[in-house]
Amino acid sequence: MGRRAPSAYDAGRMNTFSDSAATALSLIAGFDPTLLAIVGRSLAVSASACAIACGLGLPLGAWLGVSRFAGRGAVLTLLNTLLALPSVVVGLVVYLLLSHSGPLGFLGWLFSFKAMVLAQSVLVLPVAAALARRAVEDAERSHGEQLASLGARAPLRGLLLAWDERYALLTVAIACFGRAIAEVGAVMIVGGNIDGFTRVMTTAIALETSKGDLPLAVALGLVLLLVVLALNAGIALVGRWRAALADAPLLVKAAEVAP
Repeated sequence: MGRRAPSAYDAGRMNTFSDSAATALSLIAGFDPTLLAIVGRSLAVSASACAIACGLGLPLGAWLGVSRFAGRGAVLTLLNTLLALPSVVVGLVVYLLLSHSGPLGFLGWLFSFKAMVLAQSVLVLPVAAALARRAVEDAERSHGEQLASLGARAPLRGLLLAWDERYALLTVAIACFGRAIAEVGAVMIVGGNIDGFTRVMTTAIALETSKGDLPLAVALGLVLLLVVLALNAGIALVGRWRAALADAPLLVKAAEVAP
């Protein structure tokens, strides 16, 4: 059978895609104010949530990495389960907490910047704690016994090992930011996707696509992809930097013993 000839529908679809892509690039190149406002709000929400989640999750993960107590296995199982917690469930829980009839309704945060930060913080906190716990626990197996022999108790040992693994924890922080900025369900529920106030990249893409405003949706999608690409590049650079720092003493020692 021969190949089907392109129909008018196919040509129109291609024209729509090419026109949308061209307009999207012009929006990015022209620094469209609406686009910049949405991108800036997205970065601010996710950066704030990542700072809060890492500030709480990294110490918690470091402590879990060195502590041994009854029920630790159950706590780790719960923590690993929370890694797969759907963002819409987090949004629903935070919505119920912040609603007028909820226990935190007196704060008046619902459909605000603060509500979105809170929702993303709850979503990212298990990621920070679980990944930090894994990094510190691996370091504990390597040289935690030496610190324990010097009298360092679990909290101090956890902090020392976390500092020793600071480059790995920096990678954790970057991964947490990527998890926060790419989610859509939680911020959609607690933020309300209000134009000029709580509209971020992911919620704007969903809304503009449903409205048929493809150029803005495509432009935001491209910016979001660039952000994710930059995060992955950052993780790779941190890994190479860490490897170079680890190899530097070996190179110096080899140079000293060389004739």
